[in-house]
Amino acid sequence: MTVHTALADQIVTQFGEHLDGAPEISQDALTLRLQNGLMLQARFASAEEYSIHWHFNDTELRIDTAPLHPALSSFPNHLHGPDGVARPDRFTRPGQPPQENLAAVLNAVLSDPLLKSTGV
Repeated sequence: MTVHTALADQIVTQFGEHLDGAPEISQDALTLRLQNGLMLQARFASAEEYSIHWHFNDTELRIDTAPLHPALSSFPNHLHGPDGVARPDRFTRPGQPPQENLAAVLNAVLSDPLLKSTGV
């Protein structure tokens, strides 16, 4: 079982009532469509290396662990806001199980898809 298959099973169990269809699993990603119109794609190479991006209306946000922003307090993980600016990521932590990181993001975007209440 791949990490994305296991994540899909967990997401259906934990967030099934919010899904708009079954999770889609590709070779390297898990794609979710939520009833609020949000589309999220998660890629986990490991618990330390991942990318979670989502689209809501015409806006895209992304959390990833590419080590490109050493000045941020959450380095290496960071959040690219709707304006494309990298900010500290307050939702995920490298090394945590992928299901915990993905659940944290889903909990946040279910109530606030663009994370406006968090100052993004």
